[in-house]
Amino acid sequence: MHPLPHARQKLPALPAELQSVARELKTPAAIQAYLDATPYSDEERYRCPLSVVRDRKAHCFDGAVFGAAMLRRLGHPPLLVDLLPNGRDDDHMLALFRVDGLLGAVAKSNFSGLRYREPIFRSLREIVLSYFEDYFNSQGEKTLRAYTVSLNLARFDRQHWLTDDATMDAIADTLGRIRKVTLITPRMAARLQPVDPLALKAGLLGSNPEGLFKL
Repeated sequence: MHPLPHARQKLPALPAELQSVARELKTPAAIQAYLDATPYSDEERYRCPLSVVRDRKAHCFDGAVFGAAMLRRLGHPPLLVDLLPNGRDDDHMLALFRVDGLLGAVAKSNFSGLRYREPIFRSLREIVLSYFEDYFNSQGEKTLRAYTVSLNLARFDRQHWLTDDATMDAIADTLGRIRKVTLITPRMAARLQPVDPLALKAGLLGSNPEGLFKL
């Protein structure tokens, strides 16, 4: 198996703590398992990948950045996408990867349905839409409305995004400025049905109540 083109690029050196974790996370599924085993953070702060490992805590932003960092060690470019709600929910972040040209994702979430996606999707819009039915708030309202184009975190290498919490603010600011793509129209949104009670219960299984969006 030939390495991905990105794998031949010179990557930033990892501190020992991150190196140790990266050696164990040899597949996207292993990265997802690490994120699933990491407690969900209800704190209003960002953690860089090194802080995620040290604190063993992360919310969706932290988890996606960590996922992108670990995917990069496997030869994938460190790509993030921000899923955007209607104002009655939190954003959700994905770290993307490709296998045979098809997109998959790893993600950290307080909701069980907003995590891993197998690499079976032909476009960014396709993979984003796969999250639509599971993207709801604690009141059972389907809230996904738009998404950003992908952001390559390699542009933050000189700002030491792997090890500096302060760079997370710069990443968040950039995501706020890049191009957004609308998924559904207001008319379509008005027709949306509430989430089925069983699906709502399943989505909240194992969630941290303190980390849920406050309505």
